[in-house]
Amino acid sequence: MYLFPVSGVETYWWLPGLVALIISFFTSMGGLSGAFILMPFQVSILGFTSPAVSPTNLVYNIIAIPGGIYRFIREKRLVWPLAITIVAGTAPGLIIGAWLRVTYLAGPRDFKLFVGLVLLYIVVRLAQDILSRKSIREKSGSKVGFEVRVRAFNIRKIEYEFAGITYKASTPILFLLTLFVGVIGGAYGIGGGAIIAPFLVAVFGLPVYTVAGAALFGTFFTSIGGVFVYSVLLPIMLPGTQPAGPDWLLGLSLGLGGFIGIYLGALVQKYIPARLIKAILAVSIAAVVIKYVGGYFL
Repeated sequence: MYLFPVSGVETYWWLPGLVALIISFFTSMGGLSGAFILMPFQVSILGFTSPAVSPTNLVYNIIAIPGGIYRFIREKRLVWPLAITIVAGTAPGLIIGAWLRVTYLAGPRDFKLFVGLVLLYIVVRLAQDILSRKSIREKSGSKVGFEVRVRAFNIRKIEYEFAGITYKASTPILFLLTLFVGVIGGAYGIGGGAIIAPFLVAVFGLPVYTVAGAALFGTFFTSIGGVFVYSVLLPIMLPGTQPAGPDWLLGLSLGLGGFIGIYLGALVQKYIPARLIKAILAVSIAAVVIKYVGGYFL
């Protein structure tokens, strides 16, 4: 057994990394780093319930995500306009989200309810997309062209071509959405990708094969900003609040496992039917929702 000194978590040294590897392998196929599932793992299984669990989750993102981004860039499946807009929108919301976490959501019971409601939103969006006719027809793309070609990127729209089909998204709407997601992501410690990716797929109608890289890219950079906010800005802005710096060793342990999992997930993603990926995610998240939201009222 190993004791992580900052969080007080005592567990096998290899367990956090192994759990992160397994979770991130599946979630990264949909553009999610897996941090949204690792959060309840840390809170309920490892007993890490202080506000410091949020920036620790962000440290995990910083270490784990680069391998996946590399794969998507190498295969020319990272939609840069989407990635840039996600970063621009979520970054300002991180400060507000971090402030909410240490002031109004510091208690474990209230925080679990908040986590449950965020995950409930994700489950609903995934379920809607899974049951849609478009999702039923969607197949893996290993036999089709998988490179993304950007056609337009300005203040009005984002337009790109993928697998012979042109996709569009409103730049202002996407920016406002990601601004709101930044608040949620900053408080929850997920970087926002777990919310923005399902929304881009279910509402904007963008293919999961192109959303994944952009969502991970946005999560990576906003997580860097989030760690800075928790570690540097909040102690200055709110000197009397409970310390919320990350547990760097635990974040490193989780991150190394996540790095391997996300890289492998990005590598095999194009061979897996998108509907299957979403179904696995929906079932996993629903179990956490029942536990956290139900536990709050019982």
